[in-house]
Amino acid sequence: MTYKESLTAAMTALGRDPLTCFLGYGVTNDKAGGTLAGVSAEQLIETPVAENLMAGLAIGMALTGRRPLVYFERFDFVLNAADAIVNHLDKMALMSRGEFSPAVILRCVVGNTRKPLFTGETHTQDFTDAFASMLRMPVLTCHHASHVESIYAQAQEAQACGGSTMIVEYKDLL
Repeated sequence: MTYKESLTAAMTALGRDPLTCFLGYGVTNDKAGGTLAGVSAEQLIETPVAENLMAGLAIGMALTGRRPLVYFERFDFVLNAADAIVNHLDKMALMSRGEFSPAVILRCVVGNTRKPLFTGETHTQDFTDAFASMLRMPVLTCHHASHVESIYAQAQEAQACGGSTMIVEYKDLL
């Protein structure tokens, strides 16, 4: 299977859970680069290009029992959501002494660096190490198509048990 086929299979598998929803910009029209093609339209929530809002919305949805996956098309702009991710999503269970434990999957895509599709310096940064040093939740990378489905299955299992996961994908592998 190709990298994209593996991502599509992983998203389809996540979508089988009726509590799962996929939110972000580009999830309804572009279907996250086609990787959400096997997901029901009722599970897709298009948002404005407002990363902090996307993370906050996912946290709120998780607190009501939903299982959100947030699609960040450009990892660079996850910095706009760093407060919600680092200080709220990652720490809420600790701060509330376990009363609240939002579980969210964060799907972050490092932009392509290959020409002719190079998207520029502010669309290709990889902050994996920075987030791994700031977060208690796992920060996992998908470097090979053969690992994609197992990484997302691991994140889904963690989410079902009240844990969040950040997953980093690489557009150059599509």
